[in-house]
Amino acid sequence: MIVLSLSGIVFIREVLPKNQSARVEVDGKLVYILPLDKNRIISVDGPIGKTYIEIHDHRVRITGSPCQNKLCIKQGWMASGAIVCLPNRVIVTIGNSGETKPIDAST
Repeated sequence: MIVLSLSGIVFIREVLPKNQSARVEVDGKLVYILPLDKNRIISVDGPIGKTYIEIHDHRVRITGSPCQNKLCIKQGWMASGAIVCLPNRVIVTIGNSGETKPIDAST
């Protein structure tokens, strides 16, 4: 059982993404691919104004947006998934920057 557990840990480390990044798209076009290992604040121009994106400690959040309801800001910090500012057409997707390894059905 111990050997099986340890081999599971090694397998999970191999399958889980190592190079996390944030993909920033505006109006369906890729604008940035930013690694999450460097803290920074960037701004992107959307159709209704600037959206400000902060990366800190391998997490991402939107800190400012010209939209009315500010749902993208209220989402807070994200370590995986996506943050969407629909009125300004900005999408931030957090995931693996390298090639993904396929997981077959037997896994």
